[in-house]
Amino acid sequence: MAKPISQSAVAELLGTCLLVMTVVGSGIMADRLSDDVAISLLGNTLPTGAILVVLITLFAPVSGAHFNPAVTLVFTVRGDLGKGAAVVYMVSQVVGGIIGALLAHAMFELPILQASATVRTGGAQWLAEIVATFGLLLTILGGLRVNPGAIPWLVGLYITAAYWFTASTSFANPAVAVARAFTDTFSGIRPLDVPAFVVAQCVGALLAWCVAGWVFSDKGLLDQE
Repeated sequence: MAKPISQSAVAELLGTCLLVMTVVGSGIMADRLSDDVAISLLGNTLPTGAILVVLITLFAPVSGAHFNPAVTLVFTVRGDLGKGAAVVYMVSQVVGGIIGALLAHAMFELPILQASATVRTGGAQWLAEIVATFGLLLTILGGLRVNPGAIPWLVGLYITAAYWFTASTSFANPAVAVARAFTDTFSGIRPLDVPAFVVAQCVGALLAWCVAGWVFSDKGLLDQE
């Protein structure tokens, strides 16, 4: 049974808030505990993958557990979500993400309002975000086709891996990119660099929708027999 849009909106806000709080908070903790950037990145990666398993498992029955405007975009063009609901989802995700970043600062006794100075720009970074988001949406759409119950683990494991095989450390999420512009800590991104990341993420998501629509279709499966 479909949940009221108010419940779905709160689920998307809470889920994105907790996701960004984990990304930013674990980044701060990892950076404080180690001077080794590789160790800090690992300390940022594992909690992020783990929280995704938890959040998707909890909130999928309520809102579908998007927590990501790129995911919402694809489900809208697929016809699974109305345009009005999509706008509500996206606003909830962005607001939730920003709140998550601010709460992380409060927990670690940092200035609440910040703007990142971390430069993340250039063709390699944008390509990395296209690849990261393409892989994320392909994972979700393929999971829906072959094993829906495994999606929390598939997404958590994919993001854990993509932190390390993409040059951008796999933001793969416009709401997370916007929220990370509000933190001048380990996981931040300069506000000026956010729009290009968002465009790259949307391109990657739509490419995944096109490819998955054929690869996981009945016709595609029959063609391989």
